[in-house]
Amino acid sequence: MKYTKTNCTLIADNELNREILIAELGYIGYDSFNETDELVEAYINSSDFSEELLSGLVKESSLSFEVKFLSEEMPDQNWNEQWEQNSFQPLLIADRVIIRAPYHTDFPSADYELIIDPGMAFGTGNHETTTLMIEEILKLDLNKKSVLDMGCGTGILSILSSKRGANTVVGIDIDEWAVNSTLENAELNSTPNIVTILGGAESIPAHSYDIIYANIQRNILIQDMPAYKSVLKPGGELIMSGFYREDLKAIQERATQIGLEFSRFKELESWVAAVFTLR
Repeated sequence: MKYTKTNCTLIADNELNREILIAELGYIGYDSFNETDELVEAYINSSDFSEELLSGLVKESSLSFEVKFLSEEMPDQNWNEQWEQNSFQPLLIADRVIIRAPYHTDFPSADYELIIDPGMAFGTGNHETTTLMIEEILKLDLNKKSVLDMGCGTGILSILSSKRGANTVVGIDIDEWAVNSTLENAELNSTPNIVTILGGAESIPAHSYDIIYANIQRNILIQDMPAYKSVLKPGGELIMSGFYREDLKAIQERATQIGLEFSRFKELESWVAAVFTLR
């Protein structure tokens, strides 16, 4: 899958403005970001890139600062190798989950060891949303449960679920690299009960699930929530992340509209994970 990279130079460059810009870019489909001292690099699936939406961002949004955009399509490449070159380090989450790459030799022990060949975006635990999702998974009783992992990325949530006793795990992602990465990482972690599917919500198998994860950007969550609900078992939980605290109200309103009951949420550096139940 090819990505388009947009270099964003903020005229009034500070942490708050960068957070606002990243949130606004997320609304129009950008799903991966890298910050340097000079600018913000934003990545979007090339098939979703729109020069019109990008040029209208400052004019039509609540941005109170000027941004200069420069976009280019990136060559199709293995983003896992890029992450390895960028020195992904072992990460301990909640003192219970250690996430490491196969080439790491020095890392602390933990209840769960996840070996991950990291991918391009939100999948190594380094991003706040992945951390939030892992913390929620650690609260669940997954023994013999069925799990659906939407936007599976590197497969980190699927693998942890399998290690915590899930009976079946289905991971779905629109990115072919992500699907292949999940399969490779499942093999690395000896979790053969993970099945992967290339696609979006339209690709969800006609089965029912005890637990559904969706760590995706806000607009996709709102759009696809009915599809998630349609395959969630009564009493099952839908755990969503990939959005900011300010977006929680819109997420809650959509969930209530389709018959889901809000349970709880947790916040980390303005990012949120929210849990909903089907009664």
